[in-house]
Amino acid sequence: MHKKTILDDGSYPYLVDGARLVGDCGIPSLMDLKNTQIPTSLIPFSKAKNRRLRVRRGYVHFYEHDKYFLNVLTSTTRYLDILKLYDGVITPDCSMVRGRARCIQQVNTYFNRAVGFYLQKNGIPVIPNIRWSDENSFDFCFLGVPLHSIVSVSTHGCIHSKKEKAFFILGLETMLKFIKPSAVIVHGHMPKEVFDRFIGSCPFYRFPSLFEQTHSGR
Repeated sequence: MHKKTILDDGSYPYLVDGARLVGDCGIPSLMDLKNTQIPTSLIPFSKAKNRRLRVRRGYVHFYEHDKYFLNVLTSTTRYLDILKLYDGVITPDCSMVRGRARCIQQVNTYFNRAVGFYLQKNGIPVIPNIRWSDENSFDFCFLGVPLHSIVSVSTHGCIHSKKEKAFFILGLETMLKFIKPSAVIVHGHMPKEVFDRFIGSCPFYRFPSLFEQTHSGR
């Protein structure tokens, strides 16, 4: 018997059983997010899954290379017991690359919300990670997130060049107008030239990336 692939049963439909699908591409809507809070800390999934860790506080995030959390998308149930040990989870940061096929970007947005919805159904507080590529993704990448909720973004690896900063600013501005979040978690640097124009629109809470933490002594 051949091993199942991601396409054999329609990309794991159990993840979105009961979810409301929105938009032309059917992005799953997250449930009410009122049980979320500003995290005390952020823990990368690659560390959080270590069963020997003693401290299980903060929110687990996936601001890492996709290869480190691929199994969470394809075997979500397997990680429920570990993720339930923490205060909550920020939804997977599936790559959104400018110029990549639109359907691939839609699939990555789909899994971001689908995993989040499934974790919610299993009692885990979820903060939606918002990821965009360019303006061509704006009609679907903000879908499925309740208005006025806490959301999270990452600047890590996204604002190196002037062009990247311009795309990030455009996406952040559009997201703030579309979702009207009550607060924004920022993973990574918050340079003034990017964020100063948005200060006052809602509270921002910055958390250093793992790279920053491990290289701060240099």
